[in-house]
Amino acid sequence: MNITKGTISDKVASTAGLWASPRILIVTAVDAEKDAILRGLGNDAATQFDVIAAGVGPASAAAGTAAALAFASAAARELAHGMAAPEELDAAHGTAASSGPGPVAGTCARSSAYGLVISAGIGGGFPGRADVGSLVVADAMVAADLGSQTPDGFLSVDELGFGSSRVAADAVLAARLRHELQRAGLAVSGGTAVTVSTATGTAQTAAELLRRVPDAAAEGMEGFGVATAAQQFGLPVLELRGISNAVGPRDRDAWRIKDALDALQVASSILREVITS
Repeated sequence: MNITKGTISDKVASTAGLWASPRILIVTAVDAEKDAILRGLGNDAATQFDVIAAGVGPASAAAGTAAALAFASAAARELAHGMAAPEELDAAHGTAASSGPGPVAGTCARSSAYGLVISAGIGGGFPGRADVGSLVVADAMVAADLGSQTPDGFLSVDELGFGSSRVAADAVLAARLRHELQRAGLAVSGGTAVTVSTATGTAQTAAELLRRVPDAAAEGMEGFGVATAAQQFGLPVLELRGISNAVGPRDRDAWRIKDALDALQVASSILREVITS
């Protein structure tokens, strides 16, 4: 969003073409993922997309996403009333700086400037379901370690009655994106993207995750956090992962981070066509 000091109304005349429809917020963990997505989106990315690196882990992802959505909602309300954006919004926005060249506005759920939120980055793939170098477009995001250990094993927050550890992806968009990625000759899977606070490093942990989430395809550390924030704002959400390593015994020598970032870049170019067509 990248709003600079001064009033939003000062910028409307020069950026009016960017305000006609809700934008898409893409949330990554780190700059390397953000940069790969921006390369894939191309020079016209700023017309509809904002890409932020919110930090590693579900808490940072949720906080960064919520801050960006709240900032955009406040900016949209200020515009709707023909008022200047409060200076404190710049400070509140913090590190959630995006690729967008100017202010964001529009209307969608809860007066947000956004119509869709996407959690994107690299992550682990469960062997036989998502190979290294492939892509996963998730059907759902699940906080796989959110719950309690008991003498009889792990209980999720759902089983404990304390809420839900699952957020569904936008089914239509997820299916359409997978279809277009496949048409482009890319290896892509569906299934659930599990979110963890500690990356899996043993075969035993991988097996336990599959017991908890039988359709798990990818493992990341941000998806559920991004999805929860989007859900709070009434917005649809997707998760896109480029697979850099197999979920299981930790073997850094086998990781293919560049290949995963390259896959993410290619997927982002197709994502742009799917979302904007």
